[in-house]
Amino acid sequence: MVKIALIGVLGIGAQWVAWRTNLPAIALMLVAGLIAGPALGLIEPERDFGTLLEPIVKLAVAVILFEGGLSLNFRELRYAGWGVARLVIVGVPVGWALGTAAVHYGAGLPISVAALFGGILVVTGPTVIGPMLRTLRVPNRVRDILKWEGIVNDPIGALLAVAIYAFISYRGDSVDYAGIGFEVVGATFLAGLIGAALGYALTWMFPRGLVPEYLKAPLLLITVIFGFVVADIIMHETGLITVTIMGVVMANKPVHSSRALHRFKEDLAVLLISGVFILLSATLDWETIQAFQARFLLFLLLLLFVVRPVTVLTSLFLSGIPLREQLFIAWIAPRGIVAIAVTGLFALRLVDLGYEGADALVPLVFGVVIATIVAHGFSASWVARRLGIDMGKGEGVLMVGANRWTIDLGKFLKGLGYRVVVSDTSKFALRSARRQDLEIHQGEILDEAHGHAVDMGQFQHLIVATENDSYNQLVGTDLGPEVGYDQITLVNSDEGSQQRVGRGRTLMESGPTFETLQDRQRDGWIFSKTQITEKFNYESFLANLDKGEEPVAVVKPDKRLLFFSTIARPTIEEDDIIISFVAPDTPEELKAQKMEERARKEEAREKSVERETVAKGRGSGGALPDPA
Repeated sequence: MVKIALIGVLGIGAQWVAWRTNLPAIALMLVAGLIAGPALGLIEPERDFGTLLEPIVKLAVAVILFEGGLSLNFRELRYAGWGVARLVIVGVPVGWALGTAAVHYGAGLPISVAALFGGILVVTGPTVIGPMLRTLRVPNRVRDILKWEGIVNDPIGALLAVAIYAFISYRGDSVDYAGIGFEVVGATFLAGLIGAALGYALTWMFPRGLVPEYLKAPLLLITVIFGFVVADIIMHETGLITVTIMGVVMANKPVHSSRALHRFKEDLAVLLISGVFILLSATLDWETIQAFQARFLLFLLLLLFVVRPVTVLTSLFLSGIPLREQLFIAWIAPRGIVAIAVTGLFALRLVDLGYEGADALVPLVFGVVIATIVAHGFSASWVARRLGIDMGKGEGVLMVGANRWTIDLGKFLKGLGYRVVVSDTSKFALRSARRQDLEIHQGEILDEAHGHAVDMGQFQHLIVATENDSYNQLVGTDLGPEVGYDQITLVNSDEGSQQRVGRGRTLMESGPTFETLQDRQRDGWIFSKTQITEKFNYESFLANLDKGEEPVAVVKPDKRLLFFSTIARPTIEEDDIIISFVAPDTPEELKAQKMEERARKEEAREKSVERETVAKGRGSGGALPDPA
C-alpha cells in the first residue's frame, strides 16, 4: 500500500511540478523514478509486485493506446494525412533498416538481435509525445503528424518485433518464412477485426440506451482490457492493434456521452502514464546501469542525429510540408513505455534461447529512453523557436458573445496589446466587432473548439457573455477541461443565477448581470486603466471609485490577464495595471463620448454608401462614371 501510494504521489507530483515550471513532464517522471528506485531503493517493482508487474504494465499500455486512439479523428488528417501515411509506409521500413544498422555497427550487437531491436525503435509512443505536445505551441499539422505517428507506429513496432522474433527463434530444419509471415499478418488482421467489432458494438449500444450512464465508463474500460487480452492470447502484442483500432472507430462515430467518456479515459491515462513511468524507471538497478557500455554512446548519437532525421526527411520528401516543419518532426522522437515493455519481454526470451548480446538490450533500451527524453524533451521548445514554428505562449482573449459590452472590452484590451477574438453564431452581431477592427469568428464555439477548428491554446482567458445564462454555463462546463476552469469567466444573465455554482468564475466581485452591464454601457460607462505604484496602492485605488464602479481585471507585467470574480480576487502588486468599469466623470465627458460614437456611425454609413456605389458601377458592366 505504501509503495502504490508513493508511486502515485511521485508520478502526479512530477506532472504538477512540470506544469508549474514548464519543464518536460516525462523527464521529471523519469528522474523521480530513478531516485525512488536505484538511488534510494524505496521502490523495487520486481520485488514489490512480482509476477504481476508485466501484466500491470501491459494492461496500462493498452488503456493508454486506446485513449490515444480516441484522439485520432479523421478530420485532423485533412492537412496531416499525407505526412502520416508517408511516415508509416516509407518511414517504418527506412527507420527499421537504419535502426538495425545503427544497433549492429554502433552498439556491436549481432545482426539478428539488432534487427529485432531496430523494429522496436520505430515506435515513438503517445506516453511521451502527449505530455511533450501539451507544453508546446506548434502548428496543428505538426502536432497531428507527431500524435498520429506515435499512436499508429506503436503497435507496428511491436508487431515487427513479434515477426522478427518468430523468424530468428524458429528451431526447425528450415525456416518457413511464408508460413511465419502469414501467421503474423493473419493475427494482425484478426486483432484489427476484434478492435473494430468492439468499437462498433459500443457505438451502437450507447446511443440506444442499452447501457445506463453510470455503467458506460466502467463497461468501456473493461471492454478495452477484454479486447486486448483476447488478441494477445491469439498472438503476443497484437492486442495493441486491437485497442488502437477500437479507439479510432469510437473517435469517428457519434456517441452520446463521448466527451465525458473521453475525459474519463484521459484522466485514467494520465494516472497510468505517471504510474508506469515511475515503475519502469525504478526497475533499473546498478547492475543494469553498469552494463551500459561506452560503445553504446556511438549508437545513441547515430539514433539521434542520423536514423531519425534521415527517416523523416526521406519520408516527407516532396510532400509539400514546409522544410522547417519537417526538420522539427525529424528531431522529435522520444521513446517510452512501449519500447521498454516490448524490449524487456523479448530480451528475456532471447537470453533463455542463448542469443549473444541479448542481455545488452535492457540497458540499451533504457539508454535510448533516457537520451531521447532528455534530448528531445528539454530542447523541443528551443528547436521550435529556432525553426520559427513556435507560436508562442497563448496570450489572447476569446470572447463568446458579440454585444456592446464585450466589443468595448475587446477594443480596450486590444489597445493594451492583447489579441482579442470575438465569437458568435450571428453574422449580424459580429458586424460591430468587425467595425472596431477586432478579429471575429462566426460559428458554434463548442463544436469548433473540439473539432480543432479553433486552437484554444492561443488564448489565456475565455469570457462568456451572452444573454442566455444556460448557454454560458454550458460553455464553461464543456470547455473547462480544454482551457482550465480558472481561465473561464462567465457573465450571469439574471439575478437568481449569481449564487449558482457553475463551471467557470462569475465576472467581477459584485457579479453584475448581463442586463446590468448593458444598461451601464448605454448610460455611458467606460473602461479605464490605473497603474498601481508605491504611492498609489490598491487601497487608494478603491477609495477613488464611486458607487457601482469596480475593477474588472488586472494586467501583470508579464502580460498575464487576471479577472476579478465573485470567488477570487487577483493579488495586486506594484506596477500592475487595473482595468475597471466606471461611469463618466462629468456630463461633458458623456456628451463627448456620445458625439464620438455618432461620428463613428456616420463614418461607417458613408463607407457603406461608397461600397454600394462601387458595386453598382461594376455591376453595370462598364467603368465607373468619369468625375470630370
